[in-house]
Amino acid sequence: MPIKKTILKNGLRILTVPIKNAKSVTVLILVGTGSKYETKDINGMSHFLEHMFFKGTKKRPNTLKISETLDMIGGQYNAFTSKEVTGFWAKVDKKHTDVALDWIADMFLNSKFEAEEIEKEKGVVIEELNMYLDMPSSYVSELFEDLLYKDQPAGWRIVGEKEHITAFNRQKMLDYYQTHYSTQNTVVCVAGDVTSKQIEGKIHAYFAKTKNTVLPQKLATKELQSKPEVLIHHKKTDQTHFCLGVRAYDMFASQKYALSLLAIILGGNMSSRLFISVRERNSLAYYIHTSVDATTDTGYLVTQAGIKNESLEKAVSLILKEYQDLKHKKITPRELKKAKDYLRGSMSLSLDSSDAQASFFATQEVMEGKTMTPEEKLKMIDKVSVSDIKKVAEDIFKNEKLNLSVIGPIEESEKIKLEQLLKL
Repeated sequence: MPIKKTILKNGLRILTVPIKNAKSVTVLILVGTGSKYETKDINGMSHFLEHMFFKGTKKRPNTLKISETLDMIGGQYNAFTSKEVTGFWAKVDKKHTDVALDWIADMFLNSKFEAEEIEKEKGVVIEELNMYLDMPSSYVSELFEDLLYKDQPAGWRIVGEKEHITAFNRQKMLDYYQTHYSTQNTVVCVAGDVTSKQIEGKIHAYFAKTKNTVLPQKLATKELQSKPEVLIHHKKTDQTHFCLGVRAYDMFASQKYALSLLAIILGGNMSSRLFISVRERNSLAYYIHTSVDATTDTGYLVTQAGIKNESLEKAVSLILKEYQDLKHKKITPRELKKAKDYLRGSMSLSLDSSDAQASFFATQEVMEGKTMTPEEKLKMIDKVSVSDIKKVAEDIFKNEKLNLSVIGPIEESEKIKLEQLLKL
């Protein structure tokens, strides 16, 4: 059955994603705001506010009452913040759909944001930040974006910095909530064995009085780079972690389909070029993978690995060699077919649940203003040719687009040597 989109008079968009015979129902609220919409003094506010939605409403006055509502029926729930989207979701047995709707609407619309709870939560969020800083495999990705975008919203941490987090107060939080949360940038998505007739009236009853306010525009991201760049974070680790990648395309670029296939060929699975080269033939890494990140105004391709501390230069050289080969030589038709078949299969598996379906459609609606079905996306993938892959490789694999972030026992004095290594 096709998904249905309904727009209430106040501008709120409702997506119904019918999944015949599904045992679960997921209710997802997505808001088009995140760290890219912040100013420096409130960097981290989107993420902090996400935490505060779980602190109590008039109906459910504290965290215990919020959480036990769904715990008592075996439901799953959480929230997340990214650069451009903040989301809240609940997944329940379909017989508890009304409970999930009431729970998420109450939390989203009626949270108290009490000053005392804000002060307490600062400690929690700072410990979350400390946790990420202690995880090199996670932190090195943040350093890569820091290297790409520097001191602008796209380069700031989603969780924020300690000095900003400690300065948050209730008024700043309310100001952000009132200016960045509107029906204009909000989508409510329900996925499962439901119909629009069953749930639209209920969502309307909760959200009909929500205001459609004018939203602030996020600053456009500036991408300025004329030569390869390196960022080293010295840390005593048993393994060196690094991200090596290039600037690429935003989510609206037609080349994104060829780029996704190119990433699979490079490092998308255990038979990819880099997995075989870096791990199997040279035994330098346990994990290595290549992925693509694309938002409304930024995009990049990146290869990440954790390697022996003394093998950084060798690993980087092996990756650059594969980048060069893609730039100068066409892939084989067999490689292209394998990548397409892998993408088709992995997409099918990844959408095998109500929460995945909700995320798939709602994210498109919030960020692009429209939705494509998996079949429509796969048709675009099928159109990609061997020549398309080579054109993308020629376009992105250039010296002036190369960036390398590193965490490990690497001295800053090695930066020049690494910069000189970054050549294609």
